[in-house]
Amino acid sequence: MNHIKNKVQLITYPDSLGGDLRALNEILQKYLKDIFTGGIHILPPFRASGDRGFAPISYFEIDPVFGTWEDIKKISKDFDVMLDLMVNHISRQSKYFQDFLKNGRKSKYAALFLTIDKIWGNTNPTKEDISKIFLRRPNPFSTFTIGKTGIQETVWTTFGKSDPSEQIDLNIESNKTKKLFKAILNKYHKNHVKFVRLDAVGYIIKKAGTSCFFVEPEITKFLDWITNITKRKHIVILPEIHAHYSIQFKLAKCGYWIYDFVLPFMILETLINKSSQRIYRYLKDRPPNQITMLDCHDGIPINPDLNDFYEQEETTKIIDICLNRGANLSYIFSAGQKSKKNIVHQIRGTYYSLLDCNDDAYIAARAIQFFTPGIPQVYYTGLLAGTNDYEKADAKGDGREINRHNYDMKEFQYAVEQKVVQRLLTLIRFRNDYPAFNGNFLVLDSNPDELKLSWQKEDKKCTLNLDLSTYKSVVEYVDIKGKKIEFVL
Repeated sequence: MNHIKNKVQLITYPDSLGGDLRALNEILQKYLKDIFTGGIHILPPFRASGDRGFAPISYFEIDPVFGTWEDIKKISKDFDVMLDLMVNHISRQSKYFQDFLKNGRKSKYAALFLTIDKIWGNTNPTKEDISKIFLRRPNPFSTFTIGKTGIQETVWTTFGKSDPSEQIDLNIESNKTKKLFKAILNKYHKNHVKFVRLDAVGYIIKKAGTSCFFVEPEITKFLDWITNITKRKHIVILPEIHAHYSIQFKLAKCGYWIYDFVLPFMILETLINKSSQRIYRYLKDRPPNQITMLDCHDGIPINPDLNDFYEQEETTKIIDICLNRGANLSYIFSAGQKSKKNIVHQIRGTYYSLLDCNDDAYIAARAIQFFTPGIPQVYYTGLLAGTNDYEKADAKGDGREINRHNYDMKEFQYAVEQKVVQRLLTLIRFRNDYPAFNGNFLVLDSNPDELKLSWQKEDKKCTLNLDLSTYKSVVEYVDIKGKKIEFVL
């Protein structure tokens, strides 16, 4: 398994803490140097044309609004840096697609893109073909008119709100695409990037007659190919796949780090229902090589991540409570889904708001996350116990913006001093420093309204005792002198 520090990591946009990369580094150095010793995941800082960086125009240039590659290198001196590689798509404003729009099939970049004939030959996809596809928008294709010829070309576009889409899918079977990926990874390596998240990697294989999602064995071959490259550059890759847990666990068995996309909802459900029965069973039987999180720039996963963990009625109950607390939802568009209740993809809102801004419940949620085996990531609004930003969501016309509030320096300084945030920082320091977290994990037997999680390495042992009826979290541990210490989080 690739090396990764067993410490807490931060997730942030390049401009969300202070306004740019230089301000981010200032905040890290002044306030958080002993907090995020596991690393910093900086969401796409590149020049982009949409989706807040996830429609990259070029990976070779940092958006000047955020800074430069030198700013990335400065951050990397004290923090391991993670960046994204959107292996599924690139911006239609990129030089590659703009050349294709001008020259069509004669473009030197034509091989990068997936025209319909590359999948279905001389025929068009049927309704049955489309019905099998795992859709993220009603129509997975976009049609463009080629400048020099006037010919219309239809290309695959998995994501995007506009029609035609701003995000153009890449043909990963093409040697030109692979050459581009190699050049990007080389750029990352030269600028001291230690981790690369393969964003939307589950969608990269398009094959007629399939769901076009995590198609095997082709996707495994791609992961093997890119792993061989990143290993030589001492880069750890993190495949980002929202899928049935069996797919995730399969990757974990192959030695990849995966996201635990089950845990965010399960912790929410545990705290709302005040019952540990479901999470008790789950924590006893899951791979340890997972990145744990509660919140992120998108939302709390529901479908397909929770399939076979919860019945629809169970998830609907929690979803309705979250809606009453100000959340909004994203949906899946796959054919055959009859009701919106069946196709909720994610719950969107800050985790603190979804827990009704209850400080004790929020600290309990983080305590469960940090005591769960894996590498914890904390999203920047979660770090600051941020609340739902309805104004920004309305202004941007994007429900995800509810959890994407930007903090200027003054606002950050105020937010970090909140009592609940200081309690969280104390918990993070303990998770980073206590040696037992590198030992053996146990889920201890408890009553349904309690949860007890324990770690032990040699003579060091710590146990989380959580009372779900009150959300009181107590940690017991053995200190350096062998004395048993108990403190309330």
